[in-house]
Order: sequence, then structure tokens, then C-alpha cells
Amino acid sequence: MKQEYDQLREYMKQSQKTVAVTGAGISYLYGMRRLKQSVGRMNAGRIFSASYVRKNPEKFYAVMKDAFLDATFVKGPSTVHKQLAELERQGMLYGIVTQNLDCLHTVAGSKNVIEFQGSFRDNVCIDCGARCYDYQVWNQGHMPRCEKCGAPLMPTAFCRDNRASADVSRENMRRAADMISEADLVLVIGTTGFRSEEYLSRMRADTKLVQINPSETQFDRMAALNIRADAAEVFDAVLNG
Repeated sequence: MKQEYDQLREYMKQSQKTVAVTGAGISYLYGMRRLKQSVGRMNAGRIFSASYVRKNPEKFYAVMKDAFLDATFVKGPSTVHKQLAELERQGMLYGIVTQNLDCLHTVAGSKNVIEFQGSFRDNVCIDCGARCYDYQVWNQGHMPRCEKCGAPLMPTAFCRDNRASADVSRENMRRAADMISEADLVLVIGTTGFRSEEYLSRMRADTKLVQINPSETQFDRMAALNIRADAAEVFDAVLNG
């Protein structure tokens, strides 16, 4: 592993703009539940609708709490989230593109984060359409409500029957692709590549891709370097090696 860690450090030293792509692996490794575990027998597509939330606001909140919010506000960021924030603080990491919804990169201190599936940072009122850009509204122990009309809030990108949802999703992916297009080094961490074709299509031909994942994925063949190790171990070596 030492040779691989040395190679990664050299890539990062030479890079002018390194971008990390993260997936659910960095959250599941420390015990976050999967959405389907929290949803149980309920239909996930039905839950993520204004009509369901209007009738069942506290049930929706309970699912979000079990699937995401306890991890965000009780457990807090994992070691990897904190390491990536430190790499950004030291100027070694330009930004993060993530499929994760949990805001844990932001809680850990990362500043330049693009959540291409959306997150609890961007919310919309299901009745009047007012927007609320603050994930802390979900840290009150109950369903957040609109300050203007009192109706429930939902993460905008989750609310599939709201007109803003599709626009937000497209804009998030556009920003993710733009960030990837600027990178000369892409670190793929804990993801099997959900929707990766939409942003990696913008990666330059001369950009190096390094995968950090104990398991094989679709990135194996395109990676300049595959590191089969826990990401926390890898970044500990980068930061302290």
C-alpha cells in the first residue's frame, strides 16, 4: 500500500485542481441506514411527493430522521468527511461532488460541495413555494414548517411533484459536471458510480482518476490508480505521511 499512497500524494502534489467524488460508502461505513431500510414496505416514490407530506408530515419526518437526520445531527460526520474538509482547508482539494443527501460534508466543514441529488440545504414549501436554504431547519425534532404560511417544507429536489424540483436537479448536475470539467485530478471515493455518466462525460482526456474503494467498481478500468483500502486510512497517510 505504501507505493500506492506515495503515488496518490505525488498526484495531489502535482495537481492544480483536485475534485473528490463521494458516494454512500463514506456514510454507510460508519453505520448510516439505507433509505429502503427506513422506508420499509412503503413506496419511496410515493413518500417523496407533496401530496403524501401534506397528509403525513410527521411520518415523512420520521423516515427522514431514521434514514438521514440522526446521522447528520446525532452521529455527525465520519473521519473521511473531516479529512476531506481538512484537505480543502489546506488547499489540497478544490471541491466535492457527492450523490449523498445528508449534508455531512457541510457539517464537517467543507465549503465547496455540490450535492447533485439535492440535500436538506435547499427546501421548498409544499403550499406557497417559498424556499429555505438552511439544513438546520431539520434539527428541531419535528417536521419543519414554512415561516410564511406554516405548511410543511420538503427538500426541493425530493419533492417530485413540485415544478422547482426538476429545475434544481438539472442545475445541481450541471454544476457537478462543470466542476469535474475543471479538474486535473478526480478522486472517486466510496461510490459505485450512480449517475456518473452525467458528470464524468465532462472530464478532460488528460485528467487522472484515482479510485479509493475496497471493492471493484465500474471505475476500475478507467482509473490511473486503484487503491483497495479504507478511505480513512488512505487520507490519514496523505495528511500525515
